[in-house]
Amino acid sequence: MSKVKEYINETVTEMVHRVTWPTWKELQSNTIIVVIASVLISLIIFGMDFSFGIAGDDQSFWRGIIGFVYKLDLN
Repeated sequence: MSKVKEYINETVTEMVHRVTWPTWKELQSNTIIVVIASVLISLIIFGMDFSFGIAGDDQSFWRGIIGFVYKLDLN
């Protein structure tokens, strides 16, 4: 049991005295960067899925570029 208590004390000491925490301003700016990057990546993935996706049924309005090419009758 003493080892558990020692571990907890060392963990608290480490987190309070030795860890360098970001300032509130740094935290806000990094959060904004992560949110913007997440939105951009999701838009890129959406664009790729929208452009190249093939719908499973023939009734759908948009089947993507590949679906459009497959529908062309070249003969």
